[in-house]
Amino acid sequence: MTQYAVFLRGINVGGHNLVKMAELKDCLEKKGYKKVKTFLASGNVLLEAEETSPEKLETFLEAILEKQFGFPISVLVRRVEELRRLKDLHVFKDIPVTKETRLYVTFLSEGAKGKLKIPYKDPDCDFRILTLAEGALFSVLVVSGERGTVDAMGIIEKEFGKRVTTRNWNTVEKMLAV
Repeated sequence: MTQYAVFLRGINVGGHNLVKMAELKDCLEKKGYKKVKTFLASGNVLLEAEETSPEKLETFLEAILEKQFGFPISVLVRRVEELRRLKDLHVFKDIPVTKETRLYVTFLSEGAKGKLKIPYKDPDCDFRILTLAEGALFSVLVVSGERGTVDAMGIIEKEFGKRVTTRNWNTVEKMLAV
């Protein structure tokens, strides 16, 4: 069995595409996945499954979830060992963190390519993309009254397409701590 991290995109946002984590967990366990654990209501799941490519697992999970919940849910999958390698890069080690600082990782779909020069800093200097490594963008946002997370993620989607999903780095670390 291989341990995977599953990231559901676009659920439980603004009262739309509601997915209860208990129902999600139950659905996945009934399909034979083992050690299913959900994190937060934003669709972060750890599970064990027979070894397969993340892309095949994404396709299979998207079909299962659409049947279960009645609407399409985009899924991105990474092997947990890949997340550990990303953590071992220590990308955020030199970033001073305050209550306004947000550290993010954006998982890109297979083959996603953008033209943005990385490292990238937006003109207001409150959003930076530090690096692209192993199919993941690492970024820092300083939240202000002027700009929020949605604006920063719009920059990424415009450049790399909508088949991406962004998570707070703290969430990824919590998943790896299990």
